Amino acid sequence: MSIQTGKIGVTTENIFPIIKKFLYSEHEIFLRELVSNAVDATQKLKALAQSGEFKGELGDLTIRVSIDKEKRTLTISDSGLGMTSEEIDKYINQIAFSSANDFLEKYKDKIENIIGHFGLGFYSSFMVSEKVEIHTKSWQDGAKAVKWSCDGSPDFTIEDIEKENRGTDIVLHLDKDSDEFTEESRVEGLLNRYCRFLPIPIGFGKEKEWKDNNMVETGKDKIINDSNPIWKRTPADLKEEDYTQFYSKLYPGQSEAMFNIHLNVDYPFNLTGVLYFPRLKNNFDIQRNKIQLYSNQVFVTDSVEGIVPEYMTLLHGVLDSPDIPLNVSRSYLQGDPNVKKISSHITKKVADKLKDIFKNDREQFEKKWDDLKLFVHYGMLSDEKFNERLQEVALYKNVDNKFFTFEEYKNLVKENQTDKHNKIVFLYTHNKDEQYSFIQTAKNRGYDVLVLNSQLDAHLIQNLETKNTDIRFARVDSETIDKLIEKDVVYESKLSKDEENDLIPVFKAHFTNNDYYIVDFHPMSEAELPITITQSEFMRRMKDMAELGGGMSFYGDLPSSYNLVVNANHPLVLQINNECKHVASDELSKIKAEIKDLDNQKEALEILQKDKKEEEIPQEEKDKLDEINTKSEALEKQKEEILTNFGKGQKIVKQLIDLALLANGMLKGEPLSQFVKRSVELIEK
Repeated sequence: MSIQTGKIGVTTENIFPIIKKFLYSEHEIFLRELVSNAVDATQKLKALAQSGEFKGELGDLTIRVSIDKEKRTLTISDSGLGMTSEEIDKYINQIAFSSANDFLEKYKDKIENIIGHFGLGFYSSFMVSEKVEIHTKSWQDGAKAVKWSCDGSPDFTIEDIEKENRGTDIVLHLDKDSDEFTEESRVEGLLNRYCRFLPIPIGFGKEKEWKDNNMVETGKDKIINDSNPIWKRTPADLKEEDYTQFYSKLYPGQSEAMFNIHLNVDYPFNLTGVLYFPRLKNNFDIQRNKIQLYSNQVFVTDSVEGIVPEYMTLLHGVLDSPDIPLNVSRSYLQGDPNVKKISSHITKKVADKLKDIFKNDREQFEKKWDDLKLFVHYGMLSDEKFNERLQEVALYKNVDNKFFTFEEYKNLVKENQTDKHNKIVFLYTHNKDEQYSFIQTAKNRGYDVLVLNSQLDAHLIQNLETKNTDIRFARVDSETIDKLIEKDVVYESKLSKDEENDLIPVFKAHFTNNDYYIVDFHPMSEAELPITITQSEFMRRMKDMAELGGGMSFYGDLPSSYNLVVNANHPLVLQINNECKHVASDELSKIKAEIKDLDNQKEALEILQKDKKEEEIPQEEKDKLDEINTKSEALEKQKEEILTNFGKGQKIVKQLIDLALLANGMLKGEPLSQFVKRSVELIEK
């Protein structure tokens, strides 16, 4: 028996390709690499048989993975080409040379899938092993079986052994830190993750069946992979139920996808795959990373950001391309020109699919829109080309569940909802139930209201307003209806400015210092509500955008503020005003007279000082002006206290405020209980 010893050849000429091309980030990847090498060897043998060079029987080509827990070994066995000692010396001992490259060049017209390209996968075994052995016998007639052994240093041995069948056994003697790979459940999990769609059957253990009240092995290999997955088959040979079953296999327990795209490209790059449109909900964070990326049926990653646009990560399914390098970091993938071409092609195919469905079956498209819109809006906001492609099919739904494209809706509301500034106002709600009263008020005017209730709507609105300067979006609860869509018709207020100023403390009396409400009087129809609570469209939109990100974090830190809009013409408001004047008229009249007198004195002094410089004004006049201001401030405070005390005693004021809060879904807990009790008391009167 001859034994050869030597040192593995690592030179400066081939170490740099290793660094560039082979950046493993997880130790578990070794199993994918070794099984992939076994698949390569088997595929090569099939190619030789196809070409007529190999004339023997192929036999059972199943690749088997086995564990010996006592010996702490993990073995990957194949019945492929095998190697001679010369081939081991060339392809194992000389790192970064690859038999796959030589073989592909020779048989490029006769073989489809050779996974490895750099001859590096085998050496991943040393990440988990203290020693690695190769037991191999070449397919060539008269070849001798040999055993290669290495303990992870540059030293190796090659010796002749007895081996009956062709093929290769890779035996890993696991190191002390790799106990996990002696556990069947762990290894089976890795095989299911990385090898579940490899083109050669992968056996791990034996099938079991229930017999005589026990689970017993049948002697039949337990095959863990589907060697002919759906994306490798011709779409014409598939039925819709095939796609449904495959989706269930990929994502067990999830509801069915709405539809799919079967990708099959061979120029200018190779790409196959099936992408599914899932039913997306508003929280899109949990929907990401459901696309599995493969290279010649070998799993690469399920984190495809940078490989496809970020919004595409909301889709589910499988992508497979031999043009995607297998053994590289994601940063390298993102810069790869083939990856960029693939990304652009997928984006176009997805957009085309959506447009085809819209044009050929709009009814079905509308039924699925609520589940599609998050993806479409995300894409339109993220990718200008995608935006351009889908502008004509993106839909907008109103409160009556009718769907419109942007142009259709613009034409629908243009005549009735154009304000006096020539802006077409798109009214919308984010919650039909919470904002029911506002919606009804708008509809009573003949206006239409959209439903915009997804996470991205604030950004979408901003984008649409920027690109269409003749429109404006306004949420129905952001102002009174006459302010939302201003027309030339103007109502006259039945309250004077002084009366409105007197009533502000009356209404503010029922808010605490922690409440941020601005009391504002609007002259409206008597038929409108006495009080409406609104929130600034601008501030609310900025806060919504801040919650999702986008450079608006400053607004997210601000407290929410609201407008308490009082209908200056409503009979109940006029009644409160009359009672205020009746109850507090004597005190208020006296204070107001004093304030007016002080104002007159102040005005006279200011006329005297009008053209004088600061140093020319006598100190006596300055002191007098300060005294007037101090007295005036004290009287204003006194007046406000009187009005506040009056307001606190007015149950009807509190009732009107609570009704407005209730209409906005803002009355809860103890205040709601107090409102109910007060309502009963008012009814009993």
